[in-house]
Amino acid sequence: MKTQKTVKFLSLLAIASFALTSCSDDDENGMDMPMAEVSTKIYTSNNANGNIDEIDVSDMSNVESKTLITASTAADGVYYDADSDAVFQASRSNLSLEGFSNVNMITSGTTVSVDFSGTADMTSPREVAVNGNFYVVADNSDVDGDTNTPDGRLFIYQKSGSNFTLRNTITTNFKLWGITFAGSDLYAIVDVTDQLAVFNNFLSNTTDATVMATKTISVEGIVRTHGLAYDMDSDVMVLTDIGVASGTPTSSSDGGFHVISNFSNKFNSTSNGGTLAMSSQVRVAGSNTMLGNPVDVAYDSMTETVYIAEAANGKILAFNNISSGGNLTPVLDYNLASASAVYLSKQ
Repeated sequence: MKTQKTVKFLSLLAIASFALTSCSDDDENGMDMPMAEVSTKIYTSNNANGNIDEIDVSDMSNVESKTLITASTAADGVYYDADSDAVFQASRSNLSLEGFSNVNMITSGTTVSVDFSGTADMTSPREVAVNGNFYVVADNSDVDGDTNTPDGRLFIYQKSGSNFTLRNTITTNFKLWGITFAGSDLYAIVDVTDQLAVFNNFLSNTTDATVMATKTISVEGIVRTHGLAYDMDSDVMVLTDIGVASGTPTSSSDGGFHVISNFSNKFNSTSNGGTLAMSSQVRVAGSNTMLGNPVDVAYDSMTETVYIAEAANGKILAFNNISSGGNLTPVLDYNLASASAVYLSKQ
């Protein structure tokens, strides 16, 4: 899922940089200038109880967390808006978007009421992608009732005040799972395949319609892709591979994730219907990773850390030192039954 980099974070870096530059004489006299602290938190949802976890990973040696108790019993895509201090998730039990405000003020274990709500339009909601006031939810259910013809739906909601209004619905000719915006373009996982699709200028589709992807490619080395995260600043795309989805929590280690640097050029250079070569990617997989069913992912480009919602083993995992790939051991192993989504916020 897309990483949120706030204006506050950038401003703090600028202030710190200016202070260090302008006070060089003090530094030479032995005076240490304080550095701006960066808060790094991940927000998670799950299909075990529908609650939201906030995990503070600013210091990997001292990870702290809190849980918001929601009325949902299962949930998927999750998103945090730092400007309004609100967290949102797609409720799979209530079939709607739900949002909760004043997150920083809430103590762990508090039962929260819905502050932002939408209508129950969906059947099987998965990932959430946000562009301004537009919230797009991928729905994985069969649209036409014929399992031999794969399809899915993208529900486009517009947020106004405390309400979500369904603007329109886009039907796709493939099953959906993960989605993320890159500017005005929407990247989407072609479920049950090794493929990745893009819809250019996605929000310009303002009426109910069936829309074909602008481009679809295969990703070599992936069995079945599920989650994706794209960072525009570093131009890095991360894709998860769930391998065989039926693995058990004690034996699931057939999953992995792929890191694609210089993604835009590589994607653009791959023809529609073509394959992005394994030589253009880095793969992390193996028995040490605990990756059996990695359904969602977030990427921190500042620290080059990948966060995974791992469903089969019931965990939130984090990996760094990923440049060479391989059978890495996670630097974070946080238990979360039926983990379904993860979102990263830096402030």
